[in-house]
Amino acid sequence: MTMDHRTTEPGAAPGPGSPASPSPERGSLRALLPVLGAHRSMTVRTFVAALAGQTALAALVVLAAHTVGTAVMTRAAPGTGTVLALVALVLVRAATTWWEMDLSHDLAYRVLAELRVRVFDGLARSAPLRIGGRRSGDLASAALADVEALEFFYAHAVAQLLATTAVFGAGTVVLADLEPWLLPAVLPMAAALMLGPLLEGRDRAALGARTRSAAAELSARAVETVDGLPELLAFGAFDRRRADLRGYGRLLGAAQRAEQTREARSAAVRDILVVISLVAVVAVSAHTLEGAWVPAAVALALGVLAPVADSAAALGQAACLRAAAARVGAAVRAPRGAPEPRSPRPVPDGPLGFRLSGVRFGYGGGPVLDGLDLLVRPGETVALVGASGAGKSTCAHLLARFWDPADGRVELLAGDGRSVDLRQVAESELRAAVAVVGQDAPLFHGTLRENLRLGTPAASDADLVAVAALTGVDRIADGLPQGFATMLGERGSTLSGGQRARVALARALIARPRVLVLDETTSNLDGLGDAELLAALPDCATLIIAHRAATIRRADRIAVLEDGRVAQEGTWAELTAVPGPFTRVLDREQRG
Repeated sequence: MTMDHRTTEPGAAPGPGSPASPSPERGSLRALLPVLGAHRSMTVRTFVAALAGQTALAALVVLAAHTVGTAVMTRAAPGTGTVLALVALVLVRAATTWWEMDLSHDLAYRVLAELRVRVFDGLARSAPLRIGGRRSGDLASAALADVEALEFFYAHAVAQLLATTAVFGAGTVVLADLEPWLLPAVLPMAAALMLGPLLEGRDRAALGARTRSAAAELSARAVETVDGLPELLAFGAFDRRRADLRGYGRLLGAAQRAEQTREARSAAVRDILVVISLVAVVAVSAHTLEGAWVPAAVALALGVLAPVADSAAALGQAACLRAAAARVGAAVRAPRGAPEPRSPRPVPDGPLGFRLSGVRFGYGGGPVLDGLDLLVRPGETVALVGASGAGKSTCAHLLARFWDPADGRVELLAGDGRSVDLRQVAESELRAAVAVVGQDAPLFHGTLRENLRLGTPAASDADLVAVAALTGVDRIADGLPQGFATMLGERGSTLSGGQRARVALARALIARPRVLVLDETTSNLDGLGDAELLAALPDCATLIIAHRAATIRRADRIAVLEDGRVAQEGTWAELTAVPGPFTRVLDREQRG
C-alpha cells in the first residue's frame, strides 16, 4: 500500500501532490462529437423527436393564443375542430417530449458506455507511460466521473441545438410573413441569447476546470485514505486526514457554488432578454396587427425564443464540461507506449530465449540503460542484480514491451538462432510468450480460482491444481473457508504478501510462458518459501531480478548492472572469487 504523503493544503496553490486546474482547449467538446458517428440512426431519431416536440409546442401556444383572442373578441366558444386540434397538439407534445427524453438519454448512455471503453483502452494502450505517477483516484475520476459528466452534453445539447435552429428558422419565416416589423423585435434578442454562451465561454470553462480538478483531487485523496486506513490509524493520523478531506470537500463545494451562481446570473439575463423581446413584439403587433393575431404573434415569438434560450443555457452548461471533455479526450487519444507493428512477424516455435543488444533508454532525464547487452538462452536462468535505480525493472518493462528502447533491440531468440524483434511481434503473441511477475503483482476482487485464471480463462481444473501444488497455492486454498472458491477481497487483501506472491507466480505459470521475468517476486517470502518457488520454475528462459543472496545464488548465471550496462557476468563462484561490481552489490545489501 503506497500512501501519498504530500502536503498541499486546501486552498493553497496546487503543487506536485494536487493537480493544477487544467486550461481546457476550445474544441474539446467538438472533438468528442465523432463518437456519435456510430449511432447515426439514433442521433437522427433524437433530432426528429426534439424537432417534433418543439414544433408541437410552438404550434400549441400560437393556436391557443389565437383561440383565446378570438373567443374574447367574438364572445363565442371555439369550434370543435379547434378544440380537437388543441387536444391533438397537447398529446403530440406530451408524446414527443417523452420520446425525445427516452431517445436522448438512451443515446447519451450508449455513447458514455463507448467512451468508457475508449478511455480504458487508452489507459491500457499507454500504460505505464501515462499511468505511472498518477493516483488511482485521479484515474478513476477521468474514467468514470468525467465521462459521466458528459451525459448532459450528449443527451441535451446536440439534438436540442439542431432542433432549435430548425424551429427558429421556420418561426422567423412565419413572423416575417405575418408582419416584417416583428423581426427587429426578435432577431437581435435571439442573437444576444446565443452570443451570451460565447462571451462567457472562457469563464465558464475555467469554472468547470476548477470543479473537475477539485473533484479529481478529492477522489484521489478519498481512495488513498480508504487504502491507507490501517496506517492512518496506527500512526494516529486519521483525524488530520479527515480534516484534510473536509478541506478539499469545501474546495469542491465552493467550485460547484461558483458554477451555479454563474448559471443563475446567466438565466436571469436570458429571462430579461426574452421579456424585452416580448414587450417589443407586443408594441409592434399592437400597431400593425388586428384582433386575435396580436396574442398569436406574441405566442409565436415566445415559441421561437424559448427554445433559443434553452439552447443558450445548454451551451453555457456545456462550456463548463470542457475540462471533463479535455481529460476524456486526452485519455481516448493517448499514444501507445509501444505501437503495434504494421506487419507482425510470428514468434518462433519451441523454447525461447531473449537478447537485449545496445539498448539505450531513459525516462526524460539521463539514460537509465546506456548500451546494455544481455543474453538469456532458452532454458537458462539469469539473475540480474545492481543497486537500486540501476535499471533492473526497466529491463523487465522493456521485455514486457511497456516501452520500446530509444536505441538498440530487444529480441526473442529460438534455439536454432532465429530471432524476432519485439517491435515486430503482435501484442497477443507477445503476452502468450512472455510473462512478467512483479513484486506487487495485484490480485483482483474475485475468487482464488478466478485470479489464477486471469490470463488463461480456459485453463482446465487439472492444470490449475497441478500449478497450485507446484507453487504451494494448494496449501493456501486448504486454509481458506471455501478453498479455491474463496473471495480474496480487493487487491487480495485477505492474503499475506508471501501468499499473494505465490498466487501471482502460479497465475503466470498456468499460461505456460516461454520467457519468464520475476521482478522481486519472492521478496515477501522467507528463505524456505523463496527456495520452494524457485524450485517450481519451469524449464524456460528466466530472468530473476532480486536482492537476496540466496535467490541470486540459485541462478545459472549472474549479470551485474552498473552505469546502465552489464558491468560483470558469471556464476556465483566466479563473481565472488574476486572483488568487483558484484561483491560491491553484496556488500551494500549486507550493510542494508
